Amino acid sequence: MIIKKYALLLASGLMLSTSAWATDWDLSILVGNCIGCHGPEGSSLGPATPTIAGLEEDTFVEAMEEFKEGERPSTIMERIAKGYTQQEFEQMASYFSKQPFVRHTQEVDAQKAKKGHHLHRKYCEKCHEDNGYTDHEGSGILAGQWMPNLQFNLADFHAGVRNMPRKMKKRMQKMIKRYGENSLENLVHFYGSQTRTDVKRDKDHDSDDHDSDDDSDSD
Repeated sequence: MIIKKYALLLASGLMLSTSAWATDWDLSILVGNCIGCHGPEGSSLGPATPTIAGLEEDTFVEAMEEFKEGERPSTIMERIAKGYTQQEFEQMASYFSKQPFVRHTQEVDAQKAKKGHHLHRKYCEKCHEDNGYTDHEGSGILAGQWMPNLQFNLADFHAGVRNMPRKMKKRMQKMIKRYGENSLENLVHFYGSQTRTDVKRDKDHDSDDHDSDDDSDSD
């Protein structure tokens, strides 16, 4: 009888262990499909593929849903997204949200980056907090993304290929009207220049009104 009880306990333990191992294995396969393009733990090795590590879970899930429904332009992501369930989106989102965003030094023009910093603070900071390091309520992470990818996305937004939130559209139009299309390139150089690894979200906002039309800063 004792031997039978021991055998049952051992079998139960093996079943639990196997179940946990299977779950980990399934997740490994699931995220492995993403890592093949988006880099180790979701940090892209460049140049045109975005880093997805560190994204908020809702941001990741929303992006995958938009790809799946054909609402976000892509080359292959629509086809890939159609192969996953909502639960799998959420599992992948949970994994990548916990991974560090690894940034690489890129070749940037210091003057363009300086102008881009001014433009960021004036037109982008309200949503893309902390110089673009923070994924704030679906804003995504811009700081340290590969510059070609940033260029592609901004070009799509500007051309109307990709839909923009109303506020973003208004601010981009305002910026381009005042500073020209080169302002988009300046933003790319600014975000591409951001390589800090010690960034923590600062919940305190500057007292300056970044939406102001006051252009007293030097261009």
